[in-house]
Amino acid sequence: MDRSIRTVEDVLRLLDGLFTPGADRWTAGAASWWDGFYADRSKPVPFFAAKPDESLVSYLDRGLVVPGRALDLGCGPGRNALHLASAGFEVDAVDVSPRALAWAEERAREAGAGIRFHLGDAFTLAEDELCGPYDLICDSGCFHHLPPHRRVSYLALVERVLAPGDHLALTCFAAGPGGVGCELPDAELYRPSGSSGSPVPPGLHGGLAYTPQSLRRIFSGLTEVESRRMHGEPPESPRFGEPFLWTALFRRAA
Repeated sequence: MDRSIRTVEDVLRLLDGLFTPGADRWTAGAASWWDGFYADRSKPVPFFAAKPDESLVSYLDRGLVVPGRALDLGCGPGRNALHLASAGFEVDAVDVSPRALAWAEERAREAGAGIRFHLGDAFTLAEDELCGPYDLICDSGCFHHLPPHRRVSYLALVERVLAPGDHLALTCFAAGPGGVGCELPDAELYRPSGSSGSPVPPGLHGGLAYTPQSLRRIFSGLTEVESRRMHGEPPESPRFGEPFLWTALFRRAA
């Protein structure tokens, strides 16, 4: 008999375990899946190119965010981290995939960028690794791979490391026409599917889609500066942009 639950983190880990292992994109255990995803660098994946999000470029160009310390969550091959470093930020970048970080480190060496890369789950890395305070948290594609209960961990991380008066820049799957991602209600994600007597553990169906209203609710402790669909960018553009994504900039109260 197991009666080991006594903390919020115990509950969160219990809920992690409800999902099929193949659905995991958010813990350190997902490293092998992401390593496989990044194994072939020639795949026609739009965000494999070393281009920053057009929204991030816009925030910088308009002075909505200014250089300081930045944390790139789920940095992948480092495209946004590289742009932030080139703009004068001191950058920490974290990812669970060794293969993604190796690619990002290669790019950083080629660019002469002094980015600090961290391997692991941002929610469990020691506080002396992601010690904040950060003037900007940049997340392009991490948040929508979290199951609903891990929003608790995400908000706790933001609360711990984001400096008062500073910003979270978020890019995630957009719900609605032209969007992508799973639009099932949160509760449905925890219900097994499959034929009677043979339940299939739940999954995230490739990632969760969000509406502006749902993001405002989740990040209600922050002030919305701007939210919109990402602008589509042509292949020859120096910026990354796909309209199936939603972008939002939030500011923490000073």
